[in-house]
Amino acid sequence: MDGTPPAESDPRVERLVNELIGRVADKWTMLILELLEEKGTLRFTEIGRQVEGISQKMLTQTLRQMERDGLATRTVHPVVPPRVDYALTPLGNSLSAAFCGVWIWAERHLAAVEEARARFDAL
Repeated sequence: MDGTPPAESDPRVERLVNELIGRVADKWTMLILELLEEKGTLRFTEIGRQVEGISQKMLTQTLRQMERDGLATRTVHPVVPPRVDYALTPLGNSLSAAFCGVWIWAERHLAAVEEARARFDAL
């Protein structure tokens, strides 16, 4: 795998991965990381549209932190209105590839997690 989830992934797998992200890492960083890995360079507004539920303030904070950590680059184009693009760095790409293991785990263990949750909820 190249670090991106399959194009036709099971929405239940995606939900499970998102839940796990929220528990073990910063949810927004990982979602933006995966989006930039999949789509390449994107404008700020396009990232905001594609990351469901993120506020403009949180998007700005997350992208700034990713830039500070060396995970993403920010390019400001001198046009009116200003255009700002973001892309992953090699460091960001390597983190995305490592995170791909969570998707693989979720796909393999989705049924077992759903069964465990059903047993727990029946108590």
